[in-house]
Amino acid sequence: MKKYVLAALVSAAAVLCLAGCGGKSEKVLNVYNWGEYISDGSEDSYDTVAEFEKWYEEEYGKKVTVNYDTFASNEDMYAKISTGAVSYDVIIPSDYMIARMQKEDLLLPLNFDNIPNYKNIDESFRGLYYDPDDKYSIPYAYGVVGIIYNANEVDPADAVGWDLMWNEKYAGRILQFNNSRDAFGTAAYRLGLSVNSTDKADWDAEYAELMKQQPLRYGLVMDEIFNLMESGEAAIGAYYAGDYFIMEEAEAENVDLRFYYPDPTNYYIDAMCIPKCCADQELAEIFINFMLDHDAAVANASFTCYASPNRIVYTDPGYIDEMGDEAMEILYPPMDDFSALYNEYAYRNLDQDTLNYINELWEEVKIN
Repeated sequence: MKKYVLAALVSAAAVLCLAGCGGKSEKVLNVYNWGEYISDGSEDSYDTVAEFEKWYEEEYGKKVTVNYDTFASNEDMYAKISTGAVSYDVIIPSDYMIARMQKEDLLLPLNFDNIPNYKNIDESFRGLYYDPDDKYSIPYAYGVVGIIYNANEVDPADAVGWDLMWNEKYAGRILQFNNSRDAFGTAAYRLGLSVNSTDKADWDAEYAELMKQQPLRYGLVMDEIFNLMESGEAAIGAYYAGDYFIMEEAEAENVDLRFYYPDPTNYYIDAMCIPKCCADQELAEIFINFMLDHDAAVANASFTCYASPNRIVYTDPGYIDEMGDEAMEILYPPMDDFSALYNEYAYRNLDQDTLNYINELWEEVKIN
């Protein structure tokens, strides 16, 4: 559920064109992912796409071109896929969106004969609610939502629970998610309500909480949070744990970013899927299998700073040394029963009436 979004490498129109423009001996794979969610060769990192293209040609004797496009939110991705406006072969949505797309018959069941590296996925990440039979998805990364704050402006004693996001001492310095699910989630967790409630009274209470926060907010943001927190222009923001390390590394000299987990909070999983619009399912599955192999999996986890459900990643000595103690403690907090925490606090797919009501309330939040 990410993340810092760069400009898409290929426009949707270009994706549709390129899908049919390769020569007969050249294959094309269209991948749709969150921004900054794959090791891309920058700063001498492993270039996952280039390495896959090279490996595929060596293995199969054919060239393949990967068109890699990015989305800003699950809802943006869903809108494009569900309307048939674009065609992709591999997508990496979040759990609740996978459940919705599966229910709406937008995903293809996977052929695991083409994905032998699935054995690397830890058992804790199998059989979860969004894909109980593990037919449509393979976990790529997971995480927990936390709060990032600038300790040069925020008293660490105030960094407790969700109340910091509503603390009047920091009016004008607080950032809120610019997507309905996460924004309402912060209010629900603060109020002790279920993020998966179908009771309109609960959503009304969360709406009131977001409106109470409105005069305290700097703004509603997604990828903008990076520059605003790194520069010190804002002082508090809820975001995904892995992105904290990107911000910390780029913080200005007068900024001291810190991180904590409020309790309760959201646990989420992003997973690789194949949409029904896929033009080459076997190629898509070969790509997914490559993403689960040692070099790509370790490089992607290291680059994105997100926790990996892949055993060969979090047990790799080089990865552990590179990430360091602080990162490993934050990314892989002790969770004796991950599935229990996940099942209680993760977002679920909601019925259409509830979604419509949330969207109405969210429009009011944005207008005000």
